[in-house]
Amino acid sequence: MKYPEIVKQHGLLRGVGICSPGPLDPKAGVVINPPNLPCWRNFPLSAEVAKVYRVPVKVDNDANAAALAEARWGAGRGHRYVFYATIGTGIGTGIVFDGRIYHGRTGAAGEGGHVSIDYHGPQCQCGKMGCIEALAAGPAIARRARAKLSATAGVRSAMRELAHGNIESLTSEMVGQAYAGGDSLAKEVLSETVELLTIWLGNLVDLLDPDVMIIGGGVAATLSPFFEEIKNRLPQWSINSRAQEIPLLLARYGADAGIAGGAALCSDLLGSR
Repeated sequence: MKYPEIVKQHGLLRGVGICSPGPLDPKAGVVINPPNLPCWRNFPLSAEVAKVYRVPVKVDNDANAAALAEARWGAGRGHRYVFYATIGTGIGTGIVFDGRIYHGRTGAAGEGGHVSIDYHGPQCQCGKMGCIEALAAGPAIARRARAKLSATAGVRSAMRELAHGNIESLTSEMVGQAYAGGDSLAKEVLSETVELLTIWLGNLVDLLDPDVMIIGGGVAATLSPFFEEIKNRLPQWSINSRAQEIPLLLARYGADAGIAGGAALCSDLLGSR
């Protein structure tokens, strides 16, 4: 017997929470046009899943859902105004005010990864120039590292060794490994990334003035040794004189952000917390 049939027969499922890339319409459960998921355009994900499971379904941006989980049960617990960012293949963000996701007028609010900090910068997959995602997400870190290795062919680096001499295969994870081992070139790459993220976070502090900022995603652990540096440098990039008071924390759920986010959406759907 297939899993959906078992669920329907035994009543094991009361609701489904789905984390999806955005932009999307969380009220209608429609995935609109995510840059990193080009196969879905105006796709009614909520309705299609509800057809199979015959229970209420809630769809939201994956970063929004993870932000809700962190605010409700994780690193943001006890805070009213929570800003969450996930840094990995892309950069997604979620804003939670008083325990509720801030969706904005159309449901598309919170696309902080597509805030541009350099209009002369590289083109993002969303079409805009100089988005923080195009400058500081995992692929951008790897590109910056590859460029440094190409420009310093005679310099020994653990990054080159981790890539087995093929610098085109270098990943942001390898950059993090090299930095952890004391590689100076990897430190340069990550320091430049931190500078970009500090500029971006300074803008968001001025816009939102959150109680806490939480960083998750695959690149978060690599960047966490720099969190104190980011906090100390925020006053250079924020008009808020109390910017340094805002905690910058590593997300609790890490690789389980999608599971925790789906559970948080379900808790909203079923009216429980």
